[in-house]
Amino acid sequence: MNAAPASPVYRMPHPLPLDSGQVLEGCEIAYETYGTLAPDKSNAVLVCHALTGDQYLASPHPITGKPGWWERMVGPGKPIDTDRHFVICANVIGSCMGSTGPASPAPDGAPYAMRFPVITIRDMVRGLVALLDGLGIERLHAVVGGSMGGMQALSLAANWPERASRVLVIASTARHSAQNIAFHEVGRQAIMADPAWNEGDYYAADAKPDNGLAVARMAAHITYLSEAGLTEKFGRRLQDRDAKGFGFDAEFQVESYLRYQGSGFTRRFDANSYLYITRAMDYFDIAEEHGGKLADAFAGTQARFCIVSFDTDWLYPTSESRHVVHALNAAGAKVSFVELSAPHGHDSFLLEHDQLDRVVKGFVE
Repeated sequence: MNAAPASPVYRMPHPLPLDSGQVLEGCEIAYETYGTLAPDKSNAVLVCHALTGDQYLASPHPITGKPGWWERMVGPGKPIDTDRHFVICANVIGSCMGSTGPASPAPDGAPYAMRFPVITIRDMVRGLVALLDGLGIERLHAVVGGSMGGMQALSLAANWPERASRVLVIASTARHSAQNIAFHEVGRQAIMADPAWNEGDYYAADAKPDNGLAVARMAAHITYLSEAGLTEKFGRRLQDRDAKGFGFDAEFQVESYLRYQGSGFTRRFDANSYLYITRAMDYFDIAEEHGGKLADAFAGTQARFCIVSFDTDWLYPTSESRHVVHALNAAGAKVSFVELSAPHGHDSFLLEHDQLDRVVKGFVE
């Protein structure tokens, strides 16, 4: 396995204020960069990751050895061209890949665990803005994100409008729906029902709440796919057998696939981080942050926006993207919108898609 070296870490010189009213002292942000920053620092592109993503955007993951999660999109000559742009991807606070989160040591030296303060998407973006300040980057050429990354991009545009010239939001939303919250709650309850979770205090124990975390990942993964995509890939085909076994092994291929996804996920992700990040997504509602009207969040913005949805994404359907576009139009913002056709549901932004590549390349250039 070709493991990546440890990421650079930015330690914030000041406490990080949070929406809850609490503060994080000595907060650290782990990040990766690709390309070269221009002398005038005008070519920086911030790419924000999704729920289970990390800073390893276009470099091998140090635990799994797998390629970066958007390697097909970011690199020399690719749609986000590192020959032209200085690309930054940071691990959000609350996560478990080097940035301060529940597994990090608290001031008393023991892991925070459930003592870690509940955070929001806006808190994550506060951390990203602090990193940009540390890098001396006042204004991004572009901020780009899919799914939860798109929420971060919208939050940056709404709360720090002077920090990005272009805002590209893919397969995302300006608020979490009741259905989104419901799926996340199933995952959280699976983790908390695992006896090894131990109220979040499992870091020194031999057993981790891997079973609960695997079930949470399985439930979430279903929402990332489309019915047509699942049917095409698996149908009702059996796994390594010619007939039903009349038992509860993984008899169908789709069952085996979900179990594989769940077990693999526990190798690289912390269960408490999953609780905190899903809760942050559930709290997300940009309109609520700005007096109840989404258009007010973007009043006076000078940024250019591009909003992209996929026709088979039922987690963040096109109607959610249209809601954002209408608000941007009402605010007088410069915005383009495209719904792309893809068979793979929400995860389409991570997979091969020539039209998406053209949209990203054209907008980020």
